[in-house]
Amino acid sequence: MSLSSTPYRKHYHLFDEQNVDHMYFDISPAGEIDANKYSLYNFTGDPKLEYAEWDSRMDMMNSWFSDMKKSNRFLYERESIDGSKVVSKVIDPESKEIREMLNFASNDYLNLTQDKRILKKVNEVIDQYGGGAGGAPLLSGTMGIIRELQEKISSMKAMEASIVYTSGYAANIGTISGLLGHKDIAIYDMFSHASLIDGSKGSNKKFFAHNDPESLEKVLKSVQNKFINKLVVVDGVYSMDGDICNLPAILDIAHYYGAWVLVDEAHATGVIGKNGKGTVDYFGLEGKVDIITGTLSKSVGAVGGFVSASQKLINYLKYSSRSYMFSTSPYLPGVAAALEGLKLIENNEAGQERLWENIQYVKERLLKAGFNIGNAETAIFPIIIGDDNKVKEMTYRLHLRNIFVNPVPYPAVPRKLTRVRMTVTAGFTTEQLDYTLKQIEEIGKDLEII
Repeated sequence: MSLSSTPYRKHYHLFDEQNVDHMYFDISPAGEIDANKYSLYNFTGDPKLEYAEWDSRMDMMNSWFSDMKKSNRFLYERESIDGSKVVSKVIDPESKEIREMLNFASNDYLNLTQDKRILKKVNEVIDQYGGGAGGAPLLSGTMGIIRELQEKISSMKAMEASIVYTSGYAANIGTISGLLGHKDIAIYDMFSHASLIDGSKGSNKKFFAHNDPESLEKVLKSVQNKFINKLVVVDGVYSMDGDICNLPAILDIAHYYGAWVLVDEAHATGVIGKNGKGTVDYFGLEGKVDIITGTLSKSVGAVGGFVSASQKLINYLKYSSRSYMFSTSPYLPGVAAALEGLKLIENNEAGQERLWENIQYVKERLLKAGFNIGNAETAIFPIIIGDDNKVKEMTYRLHLRNIFVNPVPYPAVPRKLTRVRMTVTAGFTTEQLDYTLKQIEEIGKDLEII
C-alpha cells in the first residue's frame, strides 16, 4: 500500500515533485495532523513548503491547529474581558465559561495598565487632543504631548534625543533597517528578539553565542574590514530567559572593533536600574551606548516604541526609518498613558519594590522545588522542560486551576529548551504566589519535570 493511500497519514501535493518528496503527516484519532508529533516549524519553516501552494500550506497549519483544539491543548488567544489584571476574567476556550485567572502571562510588570492615576490622565488628554493624531509625525501628526513624551524618554535614558513609534516592533525594525545598507552588517546575540532580527532583512547579519563576549569578539574579527558599518544588537533583559545582558563587556569589545551598540530595553525599563531606568543605568554606562530602543507596552503599561540616541542620529532616522515616516503618529491616549507611566516609574511610585519582592520570592521557591529556570534574574521565569507535549500539558493543567501562563514550544526556542513561561508582576499577593507555586510543583512532579 502506498503512503498516499494509507488512512494513517495525510498527503499534500508539492508543485515540483521531481525535486522534492511529497509531504506526509501522521494523523491523530481526530483525523487531523497529529499535534503531538509536529511543531509550528513544519508549517512555517520547513524548506519544502516553498513547493506547496498557499492553499496547501494553510490546510496543513489549520489541520494541526484543529487537532490541538480538539484535544483542548490550544491555549493561544485566550480572551480576557476586563483587560490585563492580576486576576483577569478569561473566556475558557472549551466551555466558553468565564474563568477568573491569576495572570502570569502578562508583560505588565508594574500593573500600570489599570492604574487609576494614569487612566485619569488619559481621560484629560482625550478631552484635549481626541484619539488619533490624524497624520504622520513629519506632517500633521506632531503634537505637544508627543514631544513631551520624547523629552521624558531622553531624560530617563540619558540620551540627547528620542522619537516614538507606534510599537516596539516598529521602532526596532525601523531603526535597524534605516541604518543598514548592503555593505553594513548587524551582529546579534542569538537570543535577540525577532523584531531586532527582522530589521536586517535584505542586509547582512551574523550571530554570537548568547551573552558571550568571547563569541562576539570572534565574530567581529571575522567581519573586520569586510563591511563599512557594524552594529552589535542585544536585549537589555532577554524576553524568553529573563537574564540581563553582559553589557559592560559587550560594549567594550564592540567599540574596540569599531562597532556601534544597540540595546533593546523592552523588558528592562521599569524593572532594573535606579528607579527603573533600565540596563544602561543598571551598569552605570550612561552616554556610552550608541542606540537605545524599547517599548512602552510592558512595564510602562501603554503601547508604542521608542529610539533614543544622539540628536544627529535621531534627525537621520526621521527620514530614513520607513516605519516612522510612513506611519501615523502613535495613538494619543497611549502617549498620555506612557508619559504618566514613565513619570510614576522615575519617581519610584509604580511599585518596583513590591515587584522585586515577588521576583525574589518566586525565584527561591522554583529553585528549591528543583525546576530548571536557566539564568532568570528578573520578572520573566522560564520553566524549562525540553518536551513540547509536557509544555502543552502543564499549561493546560494550570489553566484548569485558573493559572494563566504561556507555552513556548519549538521553534520559538530550541527543542531542548522548550518551556512554560511565567511572568511576575507587582500586584500579586503572597497568598496568590503561594497557591500558584504549589500547583506548579504538584504538576511538575506528576509530569516528572522535577
